[in-house]
Amino acid sequence: MANIKSQIKRNRQNEKRRLRNRGFRGAARAAVNRARAAFEAGAPDTKEAVMRAVSMLDKAAEKGVIHPNNAARRKGRLMKRLFALGGQKIEAPAVVEAAEEAPAAETATKPAAKKAAPAKKESAAKKTAEKKPAEKKTATAKKTAAKK
Repeated sequence: MANIKSQIKRNRQNEKRRLRNRGFRGAARAAVNRARAAFEAGAPDTKEAVMRAVSMLDKAAEKGVIHPNNAARRKGRLMKRLFALGGQKIEAPAVVEAAEEAPAAETATKPAAKKAAPAKKESAAKKTAEKKPAEKKTATAKKTAAKK
């Protein structure tokens, strides 16, 4: 048992973190085991089980429960096995559609924004130039001017 106050607190924090991390690690492990069982059984929902496992591994890596390379390795093994069974590459349709629509929307709005922005800058510059009083010389500037 620790005698130092900071180490006692550190032990309490570590225990809390261990219990919190246990849930993420266990969920990821269970999802991977379900995906492996789906491979063995040849279940029709194998692809869904693999995607759930990938999601759980990503969450665990994001939380720092497992190393990102560990998650990537395990996801790669699952995907390799899925493709070997004849699965096709998995693409998120929402992301693909959004990527296709984005350039069209950008081209419509960007030229108008570019034209409007310089006009505002010019008018602001003119206003500040009009309001500025004559420049005042500092003491050092006056001395150097007097020497010349």
